Amino acid sequence: MKEFITWSDEISVGIQEIDDQHKQLILYINTLYDVMIHPKNKEHVVKEIMNNLTQYTIIHFAVEESLFRIFDYPRYEEHKKHHLELAQQVIDINVKVQAGEDMITSELLNFLRKWLYNHIMKEDKLYTPFLLKNGIKKDTKKSWFRRMWDM
Repeated sequence: MKEFITWSDEISVGIQEIDDQHKQLILYINTLYDVMIHPKNKEHVVKEIMNNLTQYTIIHFAVEESLFRIFDYPRYEEHKKHHLELAQQVIDINVKVQAGEDMITSELLNFLRKWLYNHIMKEDKLYTPFLLKNGIKKDTKKSWFRRMWDM
């Protein structure tokens, strides 16, 4: 599969659980890109990926927000607002895809790339020092999340 986005340490927030989840996002983005280049079974594959991406978004944001509440992250409300906006955009796109109105486009890929670079590499990196200082471990990992995505 040709990659649209390649994982790098530059993207890492330094907490394994969150990085593993972000790697899953990159896998979805790269799969959508691959479907755009090789459109075999495009409609079915895109619908499935968008359903998975929507579910991923809701769960991933819930995981981050749970950590924020546990550790009393001072930017919780502001970060949650960004999550709500991104989640609504993903849901809106998924509704269109499921209705057959909108399939994979460069616009969708650019939206996902902006999410990765603007949200993860800017907003998410703001919480890492706070969480690490307040007791979260870099190798924090929940195996239940990984198993869910392997299904």
